[in-house]
Order: sequence, then C-alpha cells, then structure tokens
Amino acid sequence: MWTSSPSFFLPLVSLVKILVHTEVTRYLDFKVVEGSYVFKAGKVHKVPATEEDAQSSDLMGMFDKRRFKKLLHFVLNFDKRNPRTHQDVDPEKTTTRELFSRFDLGQDVIEFTGHAIALHSSESYLDQPCLETINRIRLYCESLSRHNTSPYLYPLYGLGELPQGFARLSAEYGGTFLLNKPVDEIVMDNGKVKAVKSDGKVFHCKQLICDPSYVPNRVRKMGRVIRVICLLNHPVKNTHEASSCQIIIPQTELNRKSDIYICVVSYSHSLASDGMYIATVSTTVETITPEKEVQPALELLEPIMQKFVSITNLLVPNEDGRKSQIFVSRSYDATNHFDSECEDIKDMYRRITGAELCFGRPRNLSHNSDDD
Repeated sequence: MWTSSPSFFLPLVSLVKILVHTEVTRYLDFKVVEGSYVFKAGKVHKVPATEEDAQSSDLMGMFDKRRFKKLLHFVLNFDKRNPRTHQDVDPEKTTTRELFSRFDLGQDVIEFTGHAIALHSSESYLDQPCLETINRIRLYCESLSRHNTSPYLYPLYGLGELPQGFARLSAEYGGTFLLNKPVDEIVMDNGKVKAVKSDGKVFHCKQLICDPSYVPNRVRKMGRVIRVICLLNHPVKNTHEASSCQIIIPQTELNRKSDIYICVVSYSHSLASDGMYIATVSTTVETITPEKEVQPALELLEPIMQKFVSITNLLVPNEDGRKSQIFVSRSYDATNHFDSECEDIKDMYRRITGAELCFGRPRNLSHNSDDD
C-alpha cells in the first residue's frame, strides 16, 4: 500500500532548502521535469509563466495576454520592503481577488494562475491577503527561469532516494535504523513516552517521532485521498512527447472542490524501462465513488496498460505532542509538489524543539563553529 504520490520539487522551496541545509543532497541526484501543463476546455495546455510563453499560449486571447504579462511584470518586480514597487497594493490587506481584478484578469486566466502557477489547492486563497500568492507566482517563475522546460525537479531513481539519503546522513552522526520491525507497545510514564517495545526488546527514548500508522489512537480522520498508478508505453498526448511532466486539472473544470494532479515520470529519471512511463493520478475524495472522480484524468492517459488504485485516509494528530513527547506527522495529501509536507515538517520542528527551522550554513560548517 502506498500513501504518497510522486511529488515534484520547486528548486527554491523549503524542502529543497531543508535537503541542502542538512546536506542530504550529497546522496541525491536531481533531474529537471520536462513540462508543466494545465487542463482547460478538454485539452492539455502548457502553463505560461513567462512573457514569451504568454504570447504564444492558446489559453488566452490577445487582451488577456497583455493583462497577464502586466501581472507577471508586477510580481517579478515586487519587493515587500520597497513600497515603490507595490503600485498602491497593500500586500497584507489587498486580497488576491482584488489584485487580479486590478489587472482585469479573466476567469480563465485566474484559474490557471491560481492553481497551476501559484499551486493553490482550493479557491480560499482568493479572499486571503495577496502577499502569499505574489510570492508563490514569483517562486514558480524564478524556478522556471533556472531550468527553462519546467520549474520542477525530481530525484533520479525516485523518491525512495530521500529516506535512503537521510539514513546515510544519520549513520554519519551515529544513528541506527531497524527496518521491518513491528511496534508492539509504546510505553508511557506519567503521560510521557518512555520506551518502545518491539519483538520483545525495549528501546528507551525521551521523544518519539512517527507517522499516524504507529499511533491510531492519537490521530483523527480529515478526509480521504485516491491515488491511481498507471503504467503506459507512450507519452501523454499534447505534452510535446515529454518523458516527464505535471498536469493539473483545476477544480472548476470539473465542478469539484479540489484539484486533480497527474505526475508523469519515466526512463529519463531511471524509474522505468526504456519507452515506459509511470503516471500517478491523485485527488481528495469528495464522493462515494472515488474512481469516477479521477476518470477525466485517466482518459488523458489512455491507453493504459495497467493501473493500481489506492484509497487512503488523510490523518492528522489530535494534539501537538508537547505533553506526551509523541510527535505525529500528518498523512500525505493529494498534492504532488510537497508544499503541505514542508509546512508539516516546519510545524513538527517547531513543536519538537520550540524554535523555528532556519536555513543557515550547512550542518558541517555550523557544527564546528565557535559562534554556535
């Protein structure tokens, strides 16, 4: 049973900063994902995030292209510390809806900008202060400028390289891994974790960090996620024969409350045999027939050689863990760009240490510093 979708990295986001800061990148190799697309009006379109892309995009008419380019120009020149770049926009008070209205963006442009560029997963962002959306659009555009074909990276040999990299790094610091071991009991003492029992052995600890599967009595269900892994022997149509890509189907296209994500990887990332492709479709379940919900995405991938369906619960911890010293992560959601996982990592770090996670010098430099 798998609980996570293949997720792409924006090179400037928190997760990459975490990997660089902890030096796990010494054990990882990344390769650029070849394309970023959005589904609109029954067809897959390249996501325009530069003035050149906007000019050639068939997602917009002539007037919308001019308005969208003005928005990009504003975002890329925006500096929170310099009010002269704000153009009378208060980033802390002006809502995103008001910002888009200021540039007279059409509904179609708002849709792909909010969901395929800013990567919002719901419409609630429209009534929030626009600063976060400005930062998200800027992040996407700056990441794209580094790699041209798309703003995304993906590790060679897959996401399994991430835990392997952390295991190697942990070993350097004296860490020990016990794999494929059952947890028979979590031993408590006066409301705090004391030890973990496994296969008749007791492992003492002052803190326990785990995912929801280890402590079902300490988590609650917040929803469900469906994931469908599809094996293909062809690239996805209308993606310019891309060997890897992301496709986002905005919720409004299908009258849904959440987006549908398609992640495509292949032999180019050393994940499949030559000529083979692996596409993963994921979304938040909204009805009693989850497979029907993802059918529009599966139709984009036809013909499908074989598919594997998984429906899992989205679980979150009941408490912050400070009292029990048991710190539980959230389940992986349906998104495929690690945004929510980064926030969970930072939140857990804050709960465990009482401090914010800061990205400074690499660990091997700061570890021996007299200033630390």
